[in-house]
Amino acid sequence: MKEAIAILTGGGPAPGMNTVVGSVAKTFLAKGYRVIGLHHGYSGLFNPNPRFEDLDFFKSDFIFNQGGSYLTMSRFKPTDADFENNFNLSFFTENNIKLLVTVGGDDTASTANRIAKFLEAKQYPIANIHVPKTIDNDLPLPAGSPTFGYQSAKEGGTVIGRAVYNDARTSANWFVVAAMGRSAGHLAFGIGSACHYPMIVIPEMFNKTEITVEKIVNLVVSAIIKRKLMGVEYGVAMISEGVFHALSDEEIAKSGVHFTYDDHGHPELGKVSKAHIFNEMLEAKLKALNIKVKSRPVEIGYEVRCQTPIAYDLVYCSVNPTFVLIPLPLAL
Repeated sequence: MKEAIAILTGGGPAPGMNTVVGSVAKTFLAKGYRVIGLHHGYSGLFNPNPRFEDLDFFKSDFIFNQGGSYLTMSRFKPTDADFENNFNLSFFTENNIKLLVTVGGDDTASTANRIAKFLEAKQYPIANIHVPKTIDNDLPLPAGSPTFGYQSAKEGGTVIGRAVYNDARTSANWFVVAAMGRSAGHLAFGIGSACHYPMIVIPEMFNKTEITVEKIVNLVVSAIIKRKLMGVEYGVAMISEGVFHALSDEEIAKSGVHFTYDDHGHPELGKVSKAHIFNEMLEAKLKALNIKVKSRPVEIGYEVRCQTPIAYDLVYCSVNPTFVLIPLPLAL
């Protein structure tokens, strides 16, 4: 039976995922391997009837420059009980899989490591290549390389951000924009700086001091007052969703937000509009100060995760040697 590799994608999407899958598939197809694409992330490996398909050259070539992920993704995180009771070892043995390629963030990487060790203990060792991705750009890669997807997401967010700034100038009002980033402010800063926003609030700027709702709102108010003194009646404030990760439980309670959490224990920030929350707080503060300013909220999040990758990520995800990490020293 021909030796095979399996590829899966985990976590949330990022521009360039299909480029990685297509590039890896083409590489191993050229070396004579069978390439299997597994749908639904890790949940497929803990399912007696996983959904998977062969990736040939034509399919790999077709998805290469597409947005989103052709392989359906999942945030499933297996428990120890799942490994003992539900792991589908026959998927590996019956398909003669010698390599598992995983595309995802830090949670996807840690699960890949657990799977490789589990299979080694079962006397079926495999190699594992993990390709780190996130539009948050919060993984420390060699030589200061960005995570793939970040540049494309920043470009897409900047398109939205420019339109918002034009609206603010046209209407002589303010906007509060919130951008994705989990605990990091890279995407918010990248978009905000490209659009020349007068105020950008990211968690890194507080330099280990406590982040409070009042501090965030006061920073935006200060920008509004400064612009007024300059005779400018409009503007946009960018706030990274990462500041929520740094807020204490007491401060989160003040914001009125009640988070749900995913399988990895992360608050599901995408379920609430951070821009709406901060905008309401800003309006209340401006009213208390008797400052007459109209403000509107805009959320930049899911719109940039599945967009078509720009040239930077198309090249980066196909030829850049720094985009792979091997968490377990097993070789083909």
